[in-house]
This record gives sequence, C-alpha cells and structure tokens, in this order.
Amino acid sequence: MPINKIRSSNRAKLAIAAVLSISSSVGGVLMATRPGEQAVPAAVRLAVDAEIMPWEGLVLTSHWDRFSKRWDICHGDTLINGKPVTAGMKFTKAECYQILLTRVTNDYYKPLTRCIADFDKKPIGLQAMLISGAYNFGVNGTAKHPGACQSTAARLTREGRYAEACVAMTAFNKAGVGTERRVVQGLVNRREMGDRQRIGEAELCVSGLQ
Repeated sequence: MPINKIRSSNRAKLAIAAVLSISSSVGGVLMATRPGEQAVPAAVRLAVDAEIMPWEGLVLTSHWDRFSKRWDICHGDTLINGKPVTAGMKFTKAECYQILLTRVTNDYYKPLTRCIADFDKKPIGLQAMLISGAYNFGVNGTAKHPGACQSTAARLTREGRYAEACVAMTAFNKAGVGTERRVVQGLVNRREMGDRQRIGEAELCVSGLQ
C-alpha cells in the first residue's frame, strides 16, 4: 500500500496536456515531436519530460561512478552508440536529451510493448509511469526482485485495472541488499506524489485516468 494518498493533480494534467498538444497518430501510435526533433511515442516524451529528467541527474562531462566502477554521462548513460563512455567525453544538454529519448524508446518502451499487450493503447499517464519505473529499476528482473514487466502493476494493466496499477507501482520504494533493504524517502516521493518541484509517477498515472 502507498504511504501517501494517491490523487490526481493539476500539474500532472498540464504535463500530459503539453505532450498531447504536440502529438499526432502515426501508424496507430500517438507520436510527439517538436520542430527539428525526432518523433517518439508520446508516452516516452511524457515519461522523459515529466519523470525521468526531473528525477535523474544531468552530467554533461563524463564522470567516474565509484559504486558501479564505470564512466557515465548525461542521464546516467554508460553506453553511447553501443560503446562504453570514457573519460573526457562531453555532450550538450540538447544532445543528452536526444540520446535519452532514443534509449528510453528502444530499451524501455519497446520491451514494455512486448510484455504488455496493446501497451501503446493504454492511458498515456499509465504508460509513462511504467516507462519511468522500468528506467529506474529495470524492465526484467527476478522472482525476488521483479522488473516492470513482472510487476503487479503490469499484471493489473493487462487486466485493465488501471487505477489499481497506478497504486501498485508505489511498492517499488525500497533500496539496499538483504537485511539492509529498506524504504527510501526519495523513492517514496518518486513513486507516489512527488515533491514541490517534481511530479510523482502514481500522481501522473491517476491524473491521466480522469
């Protein structure tokens, strides 16, 4: 169960409306684009703009992650065009944005369309929640630590129980290993109702149902 009451918000509705205003149907899929930018699924644009970018950091010059023991750049990217990030790499904010759109489409959105039938036809806020969750804790996982495709939220989405799916995703609020695994307030905020500056995933999800 979520720690906080999950409810829709005007800010989340505005975020959804902003993406829908630049979207059109292409091949049966709602695509969003701006002049000079590639068209991507509208749900990807919503997940990136409203969830992933606000909650993830941005690094324009590659830096060494002492925990994962590798270089990363932009929004936590460790691979660019299939090659490992190395010391001294630099990108602009706009380049990082395009890299992120491409990666989220290929590595998270497309796998979700394969594990959830008619995923692209689900409510856009629900799609964005699942995409953002998959980006944060993975698409696939194990029985002990499921990814987005094995989650209760995904099962409820398949069953058409969308409001329940929005709430179910809030269970992914823990970090750590073994006995050290515990609820983390930052993840509670991200999964549920966000904070003053950022929209929560469940908040965005239920706002798209009304």
